[in-house]
Amino acid sequence: MKVSTIQSELNSLAYHGRGIIIGKSADGKKAVTAYFIMGRSVNSRNRVFVAEGDAMRTKAFDESKMIDPHLIIYYPVRVLGNKTIVTNGDQTDTIYELMDRQMTFEQALRTREFEDDKPNFTPRISGIIRRENDGMNFAMSILKSAEGDDSSCERFTYAYSNPIAGRAKFIHTYNGDGNPLPSFEGEPKTLELPDVDIDALTDLIWTNLNEDNKVSLFVRYIDIASGEAETRIVNKNI
Repeated sequence: MKVSTIQSELNSLAYHGRGIIIGKSADGKKAVTAYFIMGRSVNSRNRVFVAEGDAMRTKAFDESKMIDPHLIIYYPVRVLGNKTIVTNGDQTDTIYELMDRQMTFEQALRTREFEDDKPNFTPRISGIIRRENDGMNFAMSILKSAEGDDSSCERFTYAYSNPIAGRAKFIHTYNGDGNPLPSFEGEPKTLELPDVDIDALTDLIWTNLNEDNKVSLFVRYIDIASGEAETRIVNKNI
């Protein structure tokens, strides 16, 4: 299995779109997650991340320039008990609400499809972290159109039990720039998680995202034993 550094993977493309990283810290004590957004259009770039309790939402940086909030304004992060949900759209709420009614992560996402932003049909990417019995597991999902056909949805879920310390999985929406944008393909990528604190990791990710296209970044360290969390948010628009 190929294991990439964060630097090399983030620098491999100028445009990843939106990306989710989930893994276990090098010391094995923390669940680590990051979510970033990139943008090409004025509407996509006119955003900031805002903390709201243990959740996080997107917000227009300049309300007067917001063209269409559809697919732009949502909660990327919500917490349900011992579970942290991270996604690139309003499926965060779907997962939260249906899991609260005893459905599984996969079952909740079977009610959703890729985004309706023809011709890109942007994939919906989602992740969930569970802390239990002094351990952690996580899952990732991607919902994408089949070969750009909006009548056919492909759903893939990847589950990781007792993940290896110092490793993370990385999934993103696009395989680069283009028109239409090419969707992510294959399994989530494996990344090395360096033995650093949350500030150093936040700086590492933010510095290596394409300068022209990066918009906002969220990083969270969750103590696996206690559930205590540290969060960092970086916005290009400040």
